[in-house]
Amino acid sequence: MPGRNSRNRSFSRENGRTKSGNNMLATPPNASRPKNSASTPSRSRNPRKNRRGTKRLRSISPLLYAARMLIFGVGLSALTGTFLSVWNPASQSGVSLMEKSSSQIEEQQESSGKQPFRLGVPTVLQLGQEITELKAKFQGLTSNNSYLGPGVFLVDLDNGSYVDWNGTLAFSAASTIKLPILIAFFQDVDAGKIRLDETLTMESKHIAGGSGNMQYESAGTEYAALEVATKMIAISDNTATNMLIERLGGKAELNHRFKSWGLTVTQISNLLPDLEGTNTTSPRDLVHLMAMLNQGDLLSLRSRDRALDIMQSIKNNSLLPQGLEAGATIAHKTGDIGTAIADAGIVDMPNGKRYLIAAIVKRPHNDPYAEELIREVSRTAYQFLNESRE
Repeated sequence: MPGRNSRNRSFSRENGRTKSGNNMLATPPNASRPKNSASTPSRSRNPRKNRRGTKRLRSISPLLYAARMLIFGVGLSALTGTFLSVWNPASQSGVSLMEKSSSQIEEQQESSGKQPFRLGVPTVLQLGQEITELKAKFQGLTSNNSYLGPGVFLVDLDNGSYVDWNGTLAFSAASTIKLPILIAFFQDVDAGKIRLDETLTMESKHIAGGSGNMQYESAGTEYAALEVATKMIAISDNTATNMLIERLGGKAELNHRFKSWGLTVTQISNLLPDLEGTNTTSPRDLVHLMAMLNQGDLLSLRSRDRALDIMQSIKNNSLLPQGLEAGATIAHKTGDIGTAIADAGIVDMPNGKRYLIAAIVKRPHNDPYAEELIREVSRTAYQFLNESRE
Protein backbone atom coordinates (compact mmCIF):
# COMPACT_ATOMS: atom_id res chain seq x y z
CA MET A 1 0.00 0.00 0.00
CA PRO A 2 1.31 3.50 -0.78
CA GLY A 3 2.41 5.70 2.08
CA ARG A 4 0.39 8.45 3.70
CA ASN A 5 2.00 11.18 1.56
CA SER A 6 1.11 9.44 -1.68
CA ARG A 7 -2.47 9.01 -0.48
CA ASN A 8 -2.75 12.67 0.31
CA ARG A 9 -1.38 13.59 -3.10
CA SER A 10 -3.98 11.38 -4.75
CA PHE A 11 -6.71 13.54 -3.30
CA SER A 12 -5.09 16.96 -4.05
CA ARG A 13 -7.12 19.34 -6.19
CA GLU A 14 -5.83 21.14 -9.26
CA ASN A 15 -6.34 24.86 -9.29
CA GLY A 16 -7.39 26.39 -12.60
CA ARG A 17 -7.04 29.95 -13.83
CA THR A 18 -10.02 32.23 -14.04
CA LYS A 19 -10.17 35.11 -16.49
CA SER A 20 -11.45 38.35 -15.09
CA GLY A 21 -13.08 41.10 -17.10
CA ASN A 22 -13.06 44.84 -16.42
CA ASN A 23 -16.37 46.01 -15.04
CA MET A 24 -17.70 48.85 -17.17
CA LEU A 25 -20.85 50.83 -16.51
CA ALA A 26 -22.50 52.21 -19.65
CA THR A 27 -24.35 55.45 -18.94
CA PRO A 28 -27.38 56.07 -21.20
CA PRO A 29 -27.61 59.49 -22.90
CA ASN A 30 -29.93 62.08 -21.39
CA ALA A 31 -33.35 61.94 -23.01
CA SER A 32 -34.57 65.27 -24.31
CA ARG A 33 -37.82 66.67 -22.97
CA PRO A 34 -40.58 68.06 -25.21
CA LYS A 35 -40.56 71.87 -25.26
CA ASN A 36 -43.50 73.96 -24.20
CA SER A 37 -45.28 75.91 -26.90
CA ALA A 38 -44.81 79.11 -24.89
CA SER A 39 -42.18 80.32 -22.47
CA THR A 40 -42.92 79.99 -18.77
CA PRO A 41 -44.17 83.23 -17.34
CA SER A 42 -42.08 85.02 -14.75
CA ARG A 43 -42.93 84.53 -11.11
CA SER A 44 -45.40 86.84 -9.45
CA ARG A 45 -46.33 87.49 -5.88
CA ASN A 46 -49.87 86.44 -6.76
CA PRO A 47 -49.90 82.68 -7.47
CA ARG A 48 -53.48 82.74 -8.69
CA LYS A 49 -52.57 85.34 -11.31
CA ASN A 50 -49.69 83.16 -12.48
CA ARG A 51 -51.93 80.16 -12.97
CA ARG A 52 -54.42 82.19 -14.96
CA GLY A 53 -51.67 83.67 -17.08
CA THR A 54 -49.98 80.39 -17.99
CA LYS A 55 -50.80 79.04 -21.43
CA ARG A 56 -51.89 75.41 -21.78
CA LEU A 57 -49.44 72.99 -23.42
CA ARG A 58 -50.27 71.75 -26.87
CA SER A 59 -51.41 68.11 -26.69
CA ILE A 60 -49.18 65.45 -28.28
CA SER A 61 -50.58 63.01 -30.81
CA PRO A 62 -51.05 59.53 -29.26
CA LEU A 63 -49.28 57.91 -32.22
CA LEU A 64 -46.30 60.24 -31.89
CA TYR A 65 -46.14 59.59 -28.15
CA ALA A 66 -46.25 55.81 -28.67
CA ALA A 67 -43.48 56.01 -31.28
CA ARG A 68 -41.27 58.00 -28.94
CA MET A 69 -41.81 55.52 -26.09
CA LEU A 70 -41.03 52.59 -28.40
CA ILE A 71 -37.74 54.17 -29.48
CA PHE A 72 -36.87 54.93 -25.86
CA GLY A 73 -37.64 51.33 -24.78
CA VAL A 74 -35.51 49.78 -27.54
CA GLY A 75 -32.59 52.01 -26.65
CA LEU A 76 -32.89 51.25 -22.95
CA SER A 77 -32.99 47.48 -23.62
CA ALA A 78 -29.85 47.66 -25.75
CA LEU A 79 -27.99 49.61 -23.09
CA THR A 80 -29.11 47.18 -20.37
CA GLY A 81 -27.96 44.14 -22.37
CA THR A 82 -24.57 45.75 -23.01
CA PHE A 83 -24.17 46.54 -19.32
CA LEU A 84 -25.04 42.99 -18.21
CA SER A 85 -22.71 41.35 -20.72
CA VAL A 86 -19.82 43.50 -19.53
CA TRP A 87 -20.62 43.23 -15.83
CA ASN A 88 -21.26 39.46 -15.64
CA PRO A 89 -17.94 37.67 -14.96
CA ALA A 90 -19.38 34.34 -16.05
CA SER A 91 -19.84 35.57 -19.62
CA GLN A 92 -16.27 36.83 -19.68
CA SER A 93 -14.60 33.63 -18.53
CA GLY A 94 -17.00 31.02 -19.87
CA VAL A 95 -17.54 29.48 -16.42
CA SER A 96 -20.08 30.02 -13.68
CA LEU A 97 -19.31 30.96 -10.11
CA MET A 98 -19.94 27.40 -9.03
CA GLU A 99 -17.30 26.20 -11.50
CA LYS A 100 -14.57 28.35 -9.98
CA SER A 101 -12.30 26.54 -7.60
CA SER A 102 -12.79 27.48 -3.97
CA SER A 103 -9.08 28.28 -3.71
CA GLN A 104 -9.38 31.01 -6.37
CA ILE A 105 -12.36 32.56 -4.59
CA GLU A 106 -10.55 32.43 -1.25
CA GLU A 107 -7.42 34.03 -2.74
CA GLN A 108 -9.43 36.88 -4.24
CA GLN A 109 -11.27 37.61 -1.00
CA GLU A 110 -8.26 37.17 1.27
CA SER A 111 -6.30 39.65 -0.86
CA SER A 112 -9.05 42.21 -0.28
CA GLY A 113 -9.07 41.58 3.46
CA LYS A 114 -12.52 39.97 3.45
CA GLN A 115 -13.55 36.74 5.15
CA PRO A 116 -13.10 33.81 2.69
CA PHE A 117 -16.29 32.95 0.84
CA ARG A 118 -17.64 29.45 1.28
CA LEU A 119 -19.64 27.80 -1.45
CA GLY A 120 -23.02 27.22 0.16
CA VAL A 121 -25.03 25.87 -2.78
CA PRO A 122 -24.17 22.27 -3.66
CA THR A 123 -23.66 21.34 -7.29
CA VAL A 124 -26.14 18.77 -8.58
CA LEU A 125 -24.38 15.53 -9.49
CA GLN A 126 -24.55 15.17 -13.27
CA LEU A 127 -25.13 11.57 -14.31
CA GLY A 128 -24.51 10.07 -17.73
CA GLN A 129 -25.67 6.67 -18.94
CA GLU A 130 -26.29 3.78 -16.59
CA ILE A 131 -23.77 0.93 -16.91
CA THR A 132 -26.31 -1.84 -17.41
CA GLU A 133 -23.67 -4.53 -17.90
CA LEU A 134 -22.11 -3.81 -14.51
CA LYS A 135 -25.54 -3.61 -12.88
CA ALA A 136 -26.36 -7.07 -14.21
CA LYS A 137 -23.10 -8.37 -12.74
CA PHE A 138 -24.07 -6.93 -9.34
CA GLN A 139 -27.50 -8.52 -9.47
CA GLY A 140 -25.98 -11.89 -10.28
CA LEU A 141 -24.02 -11.82 -7.03
CA THR A 142 -27.18 -12.44 -4.98
CA SER A 143 -28.41 -15.47 -6.93
CA ASN A 144 -27.58 -17.76 -4.00
CA ASN A 145 -28.47 -15.24 -1.27
CA SER A 146 -31.75 -13.76 -2.40
CA TYR A 147 -32.82 -13.11 1.20
CA LEU A 148 -30.32 -10.24 1.45
CA GLY A 149 -31.51 -6.71 0.72
CA PRO A 150 -28.69 -4.87 -1.09
CA GLY A 151 -28.48 -1.30 -2.28
CA VAL A 152 -25.59 0.01 -4.39
CA PHE A 153 -24.88 3.31 -6.11
CA LEU A 154 -21.72 3.91 -8.16
CA VAL A 155 -20.55 6.85 -10.27
CA ASP A 156 -17.54 6.98 -12.59
CA LEU A 157 -16.29 10.55 -12.18
CA ASP A 158 -14.53 10.47 -15.57
CA ASN A 159 -17.78 10.46 -17.54
CA GLY A 160 -20.71 10.42 -15.11
CA SER A 161 -21.75 6.86 -15.97
CA TYR A 162 -23.39 5.14 -13.03
CA VAL A 163 -25.06 2.08 -11.54
CA ASP A 164 -28.22 2.34 -9.46
CA TRP A 165 -29.16 -0.94 -7.82
CA ASN A 166 -31.81 -0.05 -5.24
CA GLY A 167 -29.65 2.99 -4.63
CA THR A 168 -32.40 5.44 -3.74
CA LEU A 169 -34.05 3.25 -1.09
CA ALA A 170 -33.75 4.22 2.58
CA PHE A 171 -31.59 1.91 4.70
CA SER A 172 -30.42 1.93 8.29
CA ALA A 173 -27.38 4.18 8.15
CA ALA A 174 -25.44 2.53 11.00
CA SER A 175 -22.12 4.38 11.30
CA THR A 176 -22.20 5.84 7.79
CA ILE A 177 -24.29 8.61 9.40
CA LYS A 178 -20.97 9.83 10.79
CA LEU A 179 -19.83 10.89 7.32
CA PRO A 180 -22.29 13.81 6.93
CA ILE A 181 -21.60 14.75 10.57
CA LEU A 182 -17.89 15.00 9.70
CA ILE A 183 -18.67 17.32 6.77
CA ALA A 184 -20.89 19.48 9.01
CA PHE A 185 -18.07 19.70 11.56
CA PHE A 186 -15.59 21.02 9.00
CA GLN A 187 -18.20 23.41 7.61
CA ASP A 188 -18.44 25.00 11.05
CA VAL A 189 -14.64 25.11 11.24
CA ASP A 190 -14.60 27.01 7.93
CA ALA A 191 -17.31 29.36 9.21
CA GLY A 192 -15.36 30.11 12.39
CA LYS A 193 -18.05 28.58 14.61
CA ILE A 194 -15.68 25.98 16.04
CA ARG A 195 -11.89 25.73 16.35
CA LEU A 196 -9.92 22.56 15.70
CA ASP A 197 -8.14 23.01 19.04
CA GLU A 198 -11.32 23.86 20.95
CA THR A 199 -11.73 21.82 24.12
CA LEU A 200 -14.76 19.52 24.22
CA THR A 201 -15.73 17.88 27.50
CA MET A 202 -17.17 14.38 27.49
CA GLU A 203 -20.25 14.17 29.71
CA SER A 204 -22.12 11.15 31.00
CA LYS A 205 -24.95 11.71 28.51
CA HIS A 206 -22.49 11.36 25.61
CA ILE A 207 -21.04 8.00 26.62
CA ALA A 208 -22.24 5.16 24.37
CA GLY A 209 -21.38 1.51 24.02
CA GLY A 210 -20.41 -0.24 20.83
CA SER A 211 -17.44 0.91 18.79
CA GLY A 212 -14.78 3.28 20.08
CA ASN A 213 -12.63 3.59 23.20
CA MET A 214 -13.75 6.95 24.60
CA GLN A 215 -16.52 5.14 26.50
CA TYR A 216 -13.90 3.77 28.87
CA GLU A 217 -12.76 7.22 29.99
CA SER A 218 -14.32 9.07 32.91
CA ALA A 219 -16.95 11.75 32.42
CA GLY A 220 -15.25 15.12 32.45
CA THR A 221 -12.38 14.00 30.21
CA GLU A 222 -11.40 16.74 27.78
CA TYR A 223 -10.48 16.38 24.11
CA ALA A 224 -9.54 18.70 21.27
CA ALA A 225 -12.36 19.02 18.74
CA LEU A 226 -10.21 17.64 15.90
CA GLU A 227 -9.35 14.58 17.99
CA VAL A 228 -13.04 13.93 18.61
CA ALA A 229 -13.84 14.21 14.89
CA THR A 230 -10.94 11.92 14.00
CA LYS A 231 -11.99 9.24 16.50
CA MET A 232 -15.56 9.41 15.18
CA ILE A 233 -14.34 8.26 11.74
CA ALA A 234 -11.05 6.40 12.25
CA ILE A 235 -12.34 4.06 14.99
CA SER A 236 -16.05 4.87 14.53
CA ASP A 237 -16.33 6.08 18.11
CA ASN A 238 -19.98 6.42 19.13
CA THR A 239 -19.22 8.61 22.15
CA ALA A 240 -17.29 11.04 19.96
CA THR A 241 -20.23 11.14 17.56
CA ASN A 242 -22.68 12.07 20.31
CA MET A 243 -20.37 14.85 21.49
CA LEU A 244 -20.22 16.34 18.00
CA ILE A 245 -23.97 16.06 17.42
CA GLU A 246 -24.51 18.24 20.48
CA ARG A 247 -21.70 20.67 19.62
CA LEU A 248 -23.05 21.16 16.07
CA GLY A 249 -26.51 22.13 17.27
CA GLY A 250 -28.33 18.84 17.76
CA LYS A 251 -30.24 16.39 15.59
CA ALA A 252 -32.79 18.82 14.15
CA GLU A 253 -30.14 21.34 13.12
CA LEU A 254 -28.03 18.68 11.42
CA ASN A 255 -31.04 17.15 9.65
CA HIS A 256 -31.93 20.58 8.30
CA ARG A 257 -28.40 20.97 6.99
CA PHE A 258 -28.44 17.54 5.37
CA LYS A 259 -31.58 18.49 3.45
CA SER A 260 -29.98 21.74 2.32
CA TRP A 261 -27.23 19.65 0.72
CA GLY A 262 -29.81 17.72 -1.31
CA LEU A 263 -29.74 14.53 0.77
CA THR A 264 -33.24 13.10 0.55
CA VAL A 265 -33.42 10.34 3.18
CA THR A 266 -30.37 10.95 5.39
CA GLN A 267 -31.59 11.69 8.91
CA ILE A 268 -30.51 11.37 12.55
CA SER A 269 -33.37 10.12 14.71
CA ASN A 270 -31.42 8.87 17.73
CA LEU A 271 -27.99 9.23 19.27
CA LEU A 272 -25.46 6.48 18.70
CA PRO A 273 -25.14 3.49 18.83
CA ASP A 274 -28.71 3.32 17.38
CA LEU A 275 -28.78 -0.47 17.34
CA GLU A 276 -32.42 -0.34 16.23
CA GLY A 277 -31.38 1.27 12.94
CA THR A 278 -33.61 4.36 13.15
CA ASN A 279 -31.01 6.67 11.59
CA THR A 280 -31.34 6.44 7.82
CA THR A 281 -29.54 7.13 4.57
CA SER A 282 -29.33 5.71 1.04
CA PRO A 283 -26.44 4.67 -1.20
CA ARG A 284 -27.29 7.53 -3.56
CA ASP A 285 -27.28 10.08 -0.71
CA LEU A 286 -23.84 8.90 0.37
CA VAL A 287 -22.47 9.08 -3.18
CA HIS A 288 -24.00 12.53 -3.66
CA LEU A 289 -22.35 13.70 -0.44
CA MET A 290 -18.96 12.32 -1.48
CA ALA A 291 -19.31 13.97 -4.89
CA MET A 292 -19.85 17.36 -3.25
CA LEU A 293 -16.89 16.69 -0.96
CA ASN A 294 -14.73 15.71 -3.93
CA GLN A 295 -15.74 18.81 -5.92
CA GLY A 296 -15.11 21.19 -3.02
CA ASP A 297 -18.73 22.39 -2.93
CA LEU A 298 -19.19 22.16 0.83
CA LEU A 299 -15.74 22.78 2.31
CA SER A 300 -12.64 24.86 1.80
CA LEU A 301 -9.79 22.94 0.16
CA ARG A 302 -7.92 22.77 3.45
CA SER A 303 -10.89 21.28 5.31
CA ARG A 304 -11.71 18.97 2.41
CA ASP A 305 -8.18 17.56 2.50
CA ARG A 306 -8.37 17.09 6.27
CA ALA A 307 -11.68 15.24 5.93
CA LEU A 308 -10.29 12.95 3.21
CA ASP A 309 -7.16 12.30 5.26
CA ILE A 310 -9.31 11.22 8.21
CA MET A 311 -11.39 8.98 5.93
CA GLN A 312 -8.18 7.33 4.70
CA SER A 313 -7.08 6.57 8.27
CA ILE A 314 -10.06 4.33 9.07
CA LYS A 315 -9.07 1.11 10.84
CA ASN A 316 -11.81 -1.15 9.47
CA ASN A 317 -10.76 -2.12 5.95
CA SER A 318 -12.70 -5.39 5.75
CA LEU A 319 -15.32 -4.35 3.19
CA LEU A 320 -14.79 -2.14 0.08
CA PRO A 321 -10.96 -2.10 0.38
CA GLN A 322 -10.90 -5.90 0.02
CA GLY A 323 -12.08 -5.61 -3.58
CA LEU A 324 -9.31 -3.23 -4.65
CA GLU A 325 -6.01 -4.16 -6.23
CA ALA A 326 -2.49 -3.04 -5.33
CA GLY A 327 -1.87 0.65 -5.89
CA ALA A 328 -5.47 1.73 -5.37
CA THR A 329 -6.44 4.05 -2.52
CA ILE A 330 -9.76 4.66 -0.80
CA ALA A 331 -11.20 7.25 1.57
CA HIS A 332 -14.30 5.71 3.10
CA LYS A 333 -16.63 5.15 6.05
CA THR A 334 -18.11 1.86 7.18
CA GLY A 335 -21.25 1.06 9.14
CA ASP A 336 -22.18 -2.11 11.01
CA ILE A 337 -25.18 -2.99 13.16
CA GLY A 338 -26.83 -6.38 13.50
CA THR A 339 -29.41 -5.82 10.77
CA ALA A 340 -27.34 -3.82 8.28
CA ILE A 341 -23.79 -3.41 7.06
CA ALA A 342 -22.42 -0.65 4.83
CA ASP A 343 -19.38 1.00 3.30
CA ALA A 344 -19.06 4.15 1.18
CA GLY A 345 -15.90 5.50 -0.37
CA ILE A 346 -13.95 7.48 -2.96
CA VAL A 347 -11.65 5.15 -4.90
CA ASP A 348 -8.55 6.16 -6.86
CA MET A 349 -7.19 3.57 -9.28
CA PRO A 350 -3.52 3.42 -10.38
CA ASN A 351 -4.58 4.21 -13.97
CA GLY A 352 -5.96 7.60 -12.87
CA LYS A 353 -9.67 6.75 -12.76
CA ARG A 354 -11.68 7.89 -9.74
CA TYR A 355 -15.10 6.56 -8.82
CA LEU A 356 -17.56 6.80 -5.96
CA ILE A 357 -19.33 3.78 -4.52
CA ALA A 358 -21.71 3.14 -1.64
CA ALA A 359 -23.12 -0.25 -0.68
CA ILE A 360 -25.59 -1.06 2.10
CA VAL A 361 -27.00 -4.53 2.75
CA LYS A 362 -30.00 -5.31 4.92
CA ARG A 363 -29.51 -8.73 6.47
CA PRO A 364 -30.59 -11.19 9.14
CA HIS A 365 -28.80 -10.42 12.39
CA ASN A 366 -25.01 -10.46 11.79
CA ASP A 367 -25.31 -12.62 8.66
CA PRO A 368 -21.73 -12.91 7.30
CA TYR A 369 -22.82 -13.25 3.67
CA ALA A 370 -23.81 -9.58 3.66
CA GLU A 371 -20.20 -8.60 4.31
CA GLU A 372 -19.01 -10.92 1.56
CA LEU A 373 -21.54 -9.39 -0.84
CA ILE A 374 -20.06 -5.91 -0.32
CA ARG A 375 -16.56 -7.28 -0.94
CA GLU A 376 -17.75 -8.96 -4.15
CA VAL A 377 -19.52 -5.79 -5.31
CA SER A 378 -16.29 -3.85 -4.75
CA ARG A 379 -14.17 -6.42 -6.58
CA THR A 380 -16.60 -6.62 -9.51
CA ALA A 381 -16.78 -2.83 -9.86
CA TYR A 382 -13.01 -2.39 -9.70
CA GLN A 383 -12.26 -5.05 -12.29
CA PHE A 384 -14.97 -3.80 -14.66
CA LEU A 385 -13.83 -0.17 -14.51
CA ASN A 386 -10.18 -1.18 -14.79
CA GLU A 387 -10.83 -3.22 -17.94
CA SER A 388 -13.03 -0.54 -19.54
CA ARG A 389 -10.35 2.14 -19.17
CA GLU A 390 -9.10 3.09 -22.61
